[in-house]
Amino acid sequence: MVLVKKIGVLLLFLHMGIVLGYGQRLSLLSDSLSEMIDRKQEFIQKKQEKISKIKQQLKTASLSEEYRINEKLYDEYQKLNVDSAIFYAKRNIEIALALGDFEKEVDASLNLSLSYSMGGMYREAEQLLLDIDETKLSRYLLANYYITYYSFWDYYSVSTSRNQYIPQKEKYLDLYLSVADRSSFDYKKHIANRTMEKNPEKAKQMFQELLMAEEEWSTRYAIITCQLACISSMEQLYDDEQIYFMRSAIADIYNATLENYSLQSLALISYKNHDLEKAFKYAQSAIDDALASGIQFRATQMYGFYTLISSAYQEREMKVKSSLIVLVSLLAVFALFFVVLIICIYRQMKKTQGIKEKLSVSNAQLQKLNDQLNDANDLLNAKNCQLQETNSVKEQFIAQFFGLCSNYIVKMEEYQTSLYKLTVNRQYEKLLKRLKSTSLIDDELTALYNHFDSIFLNLYPTFVTDFNALLNPEERIVPKAGTLLNKELRIYALIRLGITDGTKIASFLRCSTSTVYNYRTKIRNKTIINKDEFEERILQIGNSGKIS
Repeated sequence: MVLVKKIGVLLLFLHMGIVLGYGQRLSLLSDSLSEMIDRKQEFIQKKQEKISKIKQQLKTASLSEEYRINEKLYDEYQKLNVDSAIFYAKRNIEIALALGDFEKEVDASLNLSLSYSMGGMYREAEQLLLDIDETKLSRYLLANYYITYYSFWDYYSVSTSRNQYIPQKEKYLDLYLSVADRSSFDYKKHIANRTMEKNPEKAKQMFQELLMAEEEWSTRYAIITCQLACISSMEQLYDDEQIYFMRSAIADIYNATLENYSLQSLALISYKNHDLEKAFKYAQSAIDDALASGIQFRATQMYGFYTLISSAYQEREMKVKSSLIVLVSLLAVFALFFVVLIICIYRQMKKTQGIKEKLSVSNAQLQKLNDQLNDANDLLNAKNCQLQETNSVKEQFIAQFFGLCSNYIVKMEEYQTSLYKLTVNRQYEKLLKRLKSTSLIDDELTALYNHFDSIFLNLYPTFVTDFNALLNPEERIVPKAGTLLNKELRIYALIRLGITDGTKIASFLRCSTSTVYNYRTKIRNKTIINKDEFEERILQIGNSGKIS
């Protein structure tokens, strides 16, 4: 109840922002979006509570009723969790087969294909579409079939960053528009999108008419405002672009939609405007959504510029920290000067008490300052050692990085040449097989991990031994023959290098953040020392020989 009241107040302010000036609207929307991002989990929890209520209906449902309920669950999960959407689409295929209902079977198969495409399982998605005989479909199912095929090519082209699939997209969009219900929202949306390329002003009018018919902050509201932002960008109305993207992103968060293109766009706009704090916050939220939902093509879009934004943000944070260190140092000098001044005044006031007493007091003060200086020197020496180690690690990793980059460029040239030869020789089957194969990526990942293991163990040769010394004897980890580290050891190798963010570790090791969390928890449960001190002890490996 409290959440609903808070949302109501927030949306009231946003509505009031529509009649304010651009600067005030941008500021108000920016503050509201930041608050929505901070409270994102509340909206996701609300969505999950709604889903739980729908699931309760399954307990007493017949097969036909279960199919209808599963459709609702599929719709709720579609942009929240791809795996769950796939589960309910598969279940509905089973129900349709049991009922002998061809239309239900096709409809559920199309839903499953769309979810496969969103999750990056393109081979499975296309196979489902190829298995459907379009000549047997009703007009409604045919429109659904064509738009699902369009989505397949759309997501696949985004994931592969190739424009060669645009003709396929356009082909199926044309087929969809030829059979779709012209009064439907999807038809009007795609017609407006098609118009946008040749006549942005007319497309804007069409989207604004759609917007007037939609409930504010609904899922369709988010889609329409996102498209209006893209049109504003084409017209170089950059304030309008930000305003529409913010309204779209807020609506997505409010509806717990984790497929959030608007937030990605705002991250890039903020980066170009040198607002690194907002850029990092938006990018981090968008990448978290992509990973949590399993929507693969959005994650692919994000990885490139998320790394760029993250690096720029961290560089700025380092500069701020350096400035603070200089400021603290100056304050320390002034404080020391003030202490010395106080001592001088005190000595003058106490001069009449005798030379012996004055010397005694002065000696006590000097001893205290000497102790403080010794402590400061010890701390400074420790920091210098850490900096030297960090610089050594950076130098070695940078050198290896350039070597790897050079090798990868050579390999890419060889791979490109081989594909070119296959194309020239019209060996299309071999070309298709080569393109579908993941063996190159798997081999390169294996080589990357082996290279990482070798570099890391060159820097910390006793890491595995020292790591196992912290575990119960029966729980110690021994890599398989022919390997230097396994996944558990690599997680803690990255932590030893200062990478503690589970998302970054998961990205490097190509696994989920929950997998990284489970591994870390599992290892801490095996330690012979205090669990809370375990990762601190990992960071000490290699500092001064074998850890105790």
